[in-house]
Amino acid sequence: MSEVKLYLGDCLEVMKSIPDKSVDAVITDPPYPDYYTEEYKYFDGMLNFLDKYSCRQMICWSNKGEFPLSYTAIHIWDKRIGGGAQYERIFERNGQKLYSVFRNYVVNSTVAAQYTGDIYTGHLSQKPIRLLTNICQNYTNEGDTILDPFMGSGTTGVACVQTGRNFIGIEIDPKYFAIAEKRIKDAQQQMRLPI
Repeated sequence: MSEVKLYLGDCLEVMKSIPDKSVDAVITDPPYPDYYTEEYKYFDGMLNFLDKYSCRQMICWSNKGEFPLSYTAIHIWDKRIGGGAQYERIFERNGQKLYSVFRNYVVNSTVAAQYTGDIYTGHLSQKPIRLLTNICQNYTNEGDTILDPFMGSGTTGVACVQTGRNFIGIEIDPKYFAIAEKRIKDAQQQMRLPI
C-alpha cells in the first residue's frame, strides 16, 4: 500500500521541511508563464527551489513559454486534438537525454473524461491519468517517493497509488486540495478491494 502525505499550503513554505534525500522523483505540473497566470499566481523564479532536489524531475510545461531551469531532455505530450494547444512539453531534469512522445487525449470536459476512462475535476490544466501513470511507470520505480509541489486536482497522486509509488502532494488552493484528497482516498480504497 502506498504511503500518502498531503499538505494544504504554499509549497515554498511546506517544502522547507522536506529534505532532498526523502524524495526519489518530482513529477509536477506547475503554473505556466502564459496560461491563467493570475489565477494560478505564476511569478518568475517560482521553480528555482527545484534546484535543491538532485533527484529526477518531470515537469509539465507550456508549448510556448520558455522553461526557466536546466534540463536533460524534453518529452512531448501529444494531446491528439486538432485545435488549440496541440501539445505540451515535459522537461526532464537530472535524468536521461533521450526523448519520448506520450499520446493521450486531453481531459477538458466530462465527455472527454468518459471517453478516456478518466474523471473530469474542473481543473483548467488537468492532466490525463494515463499520462501520469505512464510517466510513473517509465521514469520511477515501485516503492519510490514522488513529490508533486503543485498537486492541483491530484492526478499525480492517483497515478502513484495505482502504480505502487509513495506520494507527497502540496496544493495551495483549498478547493483543489479537497478534490485531490478525495480522488487519492478513492484510489486507495479501490486498491484495497479484493479481486
